[in-house]
Amino acid sequence: MKIFITGIGTDVGKTIASSIVVEALEADYWKPVQAGDLDNSDSHKIQRYIANFKTKVCENSYKLNTPASPHLAAEIDGITIDLKQIKEPKTKNHLVIEGAGGVLVPLNNADSIIDLIQKDYKVIVVSRHYLGSINHTLLTLEALKNRNISVAGIIFSGDENKASEEIILSKTTAKFIGRIENEPYFDQNVIQYYADKFRENLLSL
Repeated sequence: MKIFITGIGTDVGKTIASSIVVEALEADYWKPVQAGDLDNSDSHKIQRYIANFKTKVCENSYKLNTPASPHLAAEIDGITIDLKQIKEPKTKNHLVIEGAGGVLVPLNNADSIIDLIQKDYKVIVVSRHYLGSINHTLLTLEALKNRNISVAGIIFSGDENKASEEIILSKTTAKFIGRIENEPYFDQNVIQYYADKFRENLLSL
């Protein structure tokens, strides 16, 4: 199974969600494009959060120095992101692919994160509760639908908001995988706790 994890924006909890999914499935992990924080990248965080010995963290296709939209970070680095150079790592294991920001974040003048999503990927959308998040979530789902990309699952991030969750789930056929609470901290034990909670729903995608 190949799972692509995207979010309704930046800083909504994609990497924590990715860690949980990776740990639950003992999957390999790949972030095609990392922009900024190269000394403490999302790949580094995954390695810290997981406890299993099966997961392989694959190399980024692009490592960009500036914490900005990939198209701008690449321009500052004097390069242009080429989709042909973004090659999925080969593995016989499950693979979790983490996007950058939301689905319409530009990679270059023509391509966006959504263009990384292949037909055999199961897409999970991470939605974090804040004022406006319903709109951002439904716009994300609409953008994916317009590309004939079905959403396999939704993970909510933050304290429970029944009104938001119910209206979002009523407007999609996507499976509710679970909610990640506003934990005071995340470490291997917390990630393992959520991995155990989410595993059954993930395996049934």
